[in-house]
Amino acid sequence: MANGFQAAENTAEHAARDSARNTSVRTRAQALSDARRAFADGAQYIGGRLRPGTSGRTHTVVDPATGEEVLTYELAGPADVDAAVAAAREAFPGWAAATPGERSDALHRLAAVLAERAEDFARAESLQCGKPLKLTREFDVPGTIDNTAFFAGAARHLQGQSAGEYSGDHTSYVRREPIGVVGSVAPWNYPLQMAAWKILPAVAAGNTIVLKPAELTPLTSLMFARAATDAGIPDGVINIVTGAGRDAGEHLVSHPHVAMTSFTGSTPVGKRVAELATSTVKRLHLELGGKAPFVVFDDADLEAAVHGAVAGALINTGQDCTAATRAYVQRPLYAAFTERVAALMETVRLGDPFDETTDLGPLISHAQRDRVAAFVDRARAHATVVTSGEPLKDHGGAYYRPTLVTGAAQDSEIVQAEIFGPVLAVLPFDTDDEGLALANDTPYGLAASAWTRDVYRAGRATREIKAGCVWVNDHIPIISEMPHGGYRASGFGKDMSTYSFEEYTQVKHVMFDNTAIARKDWHRTIFGDR
Repeated sequence: MANGFQAAENTAEHAARDSARNTSVRTRAQALSDARRAFADGAQYIGGRLRPGTSGRTHTVVDPATGEEVLTYELAGPADVDAAVAAAREAFPGWAAATPGERSDALHRLAAVLAERAEDFARAESLQCGKPLKLTREFDVPGTIDNTAFFAGAARHLQGQSAGEYSGDHTSYVRREPIGVVGSVAPWNYPLQMAAWKILPAVAAGNTIVLKPAELTPLTSLMFARAATDAGIPDGVINIVTGAGRDAGEHLVSHPHVAMTSFTGSTPVGKRVAELATSTVKRLHLELGGKAPFVVFDDADLEAAVHGAVAGALINTGQDCTAATRAYVQRPLYAAFTERVAALMETVRLGDPFDETTDLGPLISHAQRDRVAAFVDRARAHATVVTSGEPLKDHGGAYYRPTLVTGAAQDSEIVQAEIFGPVLAVLPFDTDDEGLALANDTPYGLAASAWTRDVYRAGRATREIKAGCVWVNDHIPIISEMPHGGYRASGFGKDMSTYSFEEYTQVKHVMFDNTAIARKDWHRTIFGDR
């Protein structure tokens, strides 16, 4: 009888797995068909319509989970950038003159269109990035819709100092005015969210924009622009040019009619962007690399810290500039923390992103997988790879298993360099002073977390860790109302929140004389006497 029950259970399990596999195959096929149909006319969105690029070169979007070709399109060249900037310049006067309420209404309509198409966006993001559907459905897409709704409200609340007679004889007030055409460059790890982070504050403040997404992952940026058109945002306000950095990107950043550049990506490329932007004295906003420390004090809730470390290290397969990449654990908890993190990492399910039970998808490409593997392989000479440290074998996708490394020196490559993969290095520390000093001992300063039950320790950590965001007893959560941006080699400027308007508006002081006196007292410092 027991064998009969076991056979029935096995049959049911196999049937459930087959059903899930069939569902994921159908979902991927639908996403693939939708992408090819949607962008048959090209992957440039200029002046409210799709068009092909003119560089004479093509690029193929590849599903990193299978290696299957998704879409081949013509890349943008300098002429396409010029056309996009011209469309943005033409649209700027009208959009800048729109009232805050009108811009707000348009963004509220965009949020509604995004919500209606949420599943399409989730599938397209999973297809081009290899993200598990549960991540795109529960993080990328809802976060983007929330950002849009937030900036729809923020458009009506540009802040400035109150009007007043600060000199006694004059009334002063502050205007916030749009800058003009913004030229932004976004990365491949969060294509949809990064497009939103670039576009929304810019257009909410009355600017127009030309965005260059990564050529690896253009689909959802283009879908976002089309949704904006469908929501009634005027043609030319939002333009997308999809091309290589050396052609489209550099031309956009150095374009004389682009008034501001916003870039998210690696620190080395950010330095090049800064050089180009400086040549035309542009406003510049940079969100660059990170190497987030995860500091666990000896009074921390161990289980919470273990779960937080695994989630924080593996989100988006570790391709996140705020991911927990180096954990510093006070000596009394170090052995237990390391053991439990390794055990929890072993339970993470790698697989098809379109299977709703998958926890971890592939890296963006085989090249990125090999780069991550090379970091780990080089570390073996001086450190211990506790768990995994290898690609997923017998699989066509760019998968790499969750990896835990111990015994590395603080000055080693694996502790200091941004790996951008599912790799966590764990180091011990003894005193609080030492732990905080280690946390600050890289060139970066984007994000960090501190784990403790002691309010004074937590307060000290938030004061002394040099990073744009410090979480306490959590790692990764972001919200639209709060700013995101870094210190030091992680760049400067803020995404999200009303602080982002500091990046996308000009502040103008206006002063009125209230005396109607022709000869002011201060004129005597230039001519005449009292």
